[in-house]
Amino acid sequence: MPDPMRIRAQVAGANAMVRVLMAHEMETGLRKDATGLLVPAWHINEVLVLHNGNPVLTADWGTGVSKNPFLQFTIKGAKAGDKVSVSWRDTKGETRTDEAVVV
Repeated sequence: MPDPMRIRAQVAGANAMVRVLMAHEMETGLRKDATGLLVPAWHINEVLVLHNGNPVLTADWGTGVSKNPFLQFTIKGAKAGDKVSVSWRDTKGETRTDEAVVV
């Protein structure tokens, strides 16, 4: 099972600033191992963010995203106590979902 995401959601005026750190190796498929063979591609390709169960952000990622990606965004109208859920799926079909409460 993939490591948990670190999610911080803080009220900033009438909005909430959300910061997410995802633990993932993010292999491009272009790197070679010690024997000279290509390491197969393995990266996050879908991200979904829900605010109180409603989708507010979707992203389709490719090989250009760095290892352990960091994502920052603003949710308009969010307030303290609201729930933010972040999910991702990678090219091997693995998924991870974590949530945080806006403070």
